[in-house]
Amino acid sequence: MKIRLLRFLKYFLPFTFLLMLFQYFIVNYFGGEKMYYSIFSVYAFHFFSTFIIYFLLLLVHDKFQDKTGFAFMGAGLLKMFAAVLFLLPMLLAKVAHPFANVLAFFIPYFLFLIFETFFAVRLINSK
Repeated sequence: MKIRLLRFLKYFLPFTFLLMLFQYFIVNYFGGEKMYYSIFSVYAFHFFSTFIIYFLLLLVHDKFQDKTGFAFMGAGLLKMFAAVLFLLPMLLAKVAHPFANVLAFFIPYFLFLIFETFFAVRLINSK
């Protein structure tokens, strides 16, 4: 389990850092408007939620290999619920550009989801 987690982090940390740097450049160079959530807080949410989900998948895979896929689907549902709770204060506030703020959250959300799915499928297919 430790080796799989370190292998995951070897790719996950640069992935997170590069995406955050890219979004920071895009928002500050082209956007110029103040976002409701800072880029750091958005990426902290994505980083910790994805890391926790993969860690839980590793735990489930070690104990119940045949239930890893179900654990991934359940964790994905919880992550969606957490994303709504994370965005709720912004959605209830009167922000100037709500669509831009939602896009600034959900574009990385789906990129992290693709990354997470890739490693979850590799974990499920491993023997």
